[in-house]
Amino acid sequence: MTAIQRLPLDPTAHLRAEDIEAIGRELDAIRDAVLATRGEADAAYIRKVIDAQRKVELASRAVLLVSLFPPAWLAGTIGLSISKILENMEIGHNVMHGQWDWMRDPKIHSTTWEWDNASPSSMWKHSHNQIHHAYTNVLGKDNDLGYGIMRVDEDQRWSPFYLGQPLWNFLNACLFEYGIAAYDLEIGKYLKGRKDKAEFRQQVRDVMAKIKKQATRDYVLHPLLSGPSALSTLGANATANLVRNWWTHSVIMCGHFPTGIATFTKTSIEGETRGEWYLRQMLGAGNISGGKLLHLMTGNLSFQIEHHLYPDLPSNRYAEVAPKVREVFERYGLPYVTGSLPRQVGSAWKKVLRLSLPNDFARKAVGAVVKPLASTATRAEPERAAA
Repeated sequence: MTAIQRLPLDPTAHLRAEDIEAIGRELDAIRDAVLATRGEADAAYIRKVIDAQRKVELASRAVLLVSLFPPAWLAGTIGLSISKILENMEIGHNVMHGQWDWMRDPKIHSTTWEWDNASPSSMWKHSHNQIHHAYTNVLGKDNDLGYGIMRVDEDQRWSPFYLGQPLWNFLNACLFEYGIAAYDLEIGKYLKGRKDKAEFRQQVRDVMAKIKKQATRDYVLHPLLSGPSALSTLGANATANLVRNWWTHSVIMCGHFPTGIATFTKTSIEGETRGEWYLRQMLGAGNISGGKLLHLMTGNLSFQIEHHLYPDLPSNRYAEVAPKVREVFERYGLPYVTGSLPRQVGSAWKKVLRLSLPNDFARKAVGAVVKPLASTATRAEPERAAA
């Protein structure tokens, strides 16, 4: 396995092939222990979260009926933002991973769930479950790395286009659900003639139908129901969607972009074993430290490492397995990347900014300033001597 990221030391250099396979067996054992103990407590958890999310949304929309009053606008907007985040992160994302399919409840099943997002669930499951999780952080395979618009590794060829990537990333954060829908459409693949035209056109129709449904609900129906408060309710809905997009984007950034997380070449996964796949997930993800509320609001993607190791395990069990996984990291001398939300978001944005510039930009910039100064000082010495 070859990490493409330019790290001072290869974090896997000390591991033998048998060590890697032993890691795989240990991680399989942790997974098997959870599978053997899934039960009513887990089912009760997800049902409780879904019930709470729906009640928060209903109450928030009720409050927004009188959103002309600033306290009602604020309370309703906060509540609706929380509701949308919960629906996307802890419920939709995890249900569509199949984490709750074992319950055999058709209402909470990966094949039937449709979420409050611009991207239809079927398209998202293909690009996320089948591609991103299979090819985590493999450049040229995992399009979640930069979503096709950002440079995410020093070994990627730089071009002037990347100077704009801090702006692209900010705009992507504001419009994240629509960016994901465009990404799921694989527009670049279509433009290169590598995607069936009929399939692409049908997917475009599906996305537009989804956007129309969401826009009608948030920007037409509920504002009209608010009567005199229509404009303020419209603003509240737009704000809640913006907050949800910012939050989701930040959490996703923390999982795969901060310093210390590795990326990989296409050749590094040729003939990849179970143990090597596990090792790539371990090195290609990072966690966010925090309390239970943070974990809930991130959809437990604050345990991104554990999620990538076990994407189909119930999300409420990640906190339980995280110490066991970390112990495996430490015993085999592997870096377990984690940090607070501000630290991880800051690290990810620092990387976005750094990679928007050529690799040697800082050295050349310093040289451009130092050389003229040095030349001036050299010419000045004889003049002072003559004086």
